[in-house]
Amino acid sequence: MEAVEFQTEIKNGMIEIPAAYQSAFAEGIQVKVIVLKPQRQEHIQAFKALLKETQALPQAQTITEAEIAAEIEAYRAGK
Repeated sequence: MEAVEFQTEIKNGMIEIPAAYQSAFAEGIQVKVIVLKPQRQEHIQAFKALLKETQALPQAQTITEAEIAAEIEAYRAGK
């Protein structure tokens, strides 16, 4: 499947294919469409605040890289 990427606005429920790509898509062919909606800035800020808060917890301050690696290995081994 060939992929193209472009930004556009939805108007009356329709997504217009830019003129530069129209010749690549014959009338009536089936295509797969993935629509990515921009994230709202407040969601991004809330997520960043959550990460900062989590990283400030005492438990996060004392864990070592070796302990993290051991936990990952144990998870992967099904322990």
